[in-house]
Amino acid sequence: MFANYLIGLREGLEASLVVCILIAYLVKTGRRDSLRPVWAGVGVAVVLSLGFGAVLQYGSTQLSFEAQEALGGTLSIIAVGLVTWMVFWMRRTARHLKSELHGKLDAALAMGTGALVVTAFLAVGREGLETALFIWTAVQATEDGYNPIVGAALGLLTSVVLGWLFYRGALRINLAKFFTWTGAMLVVVAAGVLAYGVHDLQEAGWLGGLHQAAFDISSTIPKDSWYGTLLKGVFNFQPDPTVLQLAVWEAYLGPVLTAFLVGTAGGGPAKPVAPKPVEAESAA
Repeated sequence: MFANYLIGLREGLEASLVVCILIAYLVKTGRRDSLRPVWAGVGVAVVLSLGFGAVLQYGSTQLSFEAQEALGGTLSIIAVGLVTWMVFWMRRTARHLKSELHGKLDAALAMGTGALVVTAFLAVGREGLETALFIWTAVQATEDGYNPIVGAALGLLTSVVLGWLFYRGALRINLAKFFTWTGAMLVVVAAGVLAYGVHDLQEAGWLGGLHQAAFDISSTIPKDSWYGTLLKGVFNFQPDPTVLQLAVWEAYLGPVLTAFLVGTAGGGPAKPVAPKPVEAESAA
């Protein structure tokens, strides 16, 4: 539940901030008549994301076991790629997101109502599809269809409340630190999802080494124990991973987490440089 709450909160808050920026800009510039197309675009994006999640869930149940494992493993790897790109993209563009959205909204206003709908749809739809895909893969990894969904729903609900409080000016938090910590935690969660996806592909027969265990500590950390379940739910921990799973997990987590934290530490805004005084030219 916690891991999926984190996913829903992080992804949902990004979408909520985008909507807040769009709505606040229209209100402050006296263009309230353009709010309806923006909300229409947001609504279409939400419905599409929910539909995408439903297709993933119910469509996969009609497949054979090998096909389900192949689909789950492939989508897990794709989800990890999208989430990794997302956390680095947010770290790089968060400071310029407001001005970028304002520019796109001005262009859409000049083009008409349809452009407003498309702008809002694209701004929110990308986050929604990423969220649906990553939550679906995380739910499959935990093998528990109830608690992960509840956690994700609570995370999304929290993000909506936080977005509304931001819009009303009732909440002030350091978004840079928030996205840094949640981004780092998402990288850890993504590493577990990636290892789970590799295991799925091994069970589907696409990758070898299914029976080559790197270690087995099931007697120390049983899968059905409360702490085994907690580690599984948060980090996708497996007490008996295959050699390939462990190698992929290490190859992803170490470099990606290091690059993210190092880039964050050195990615602050540059200090303004005072202009050099211009030497006065001698008068004739």
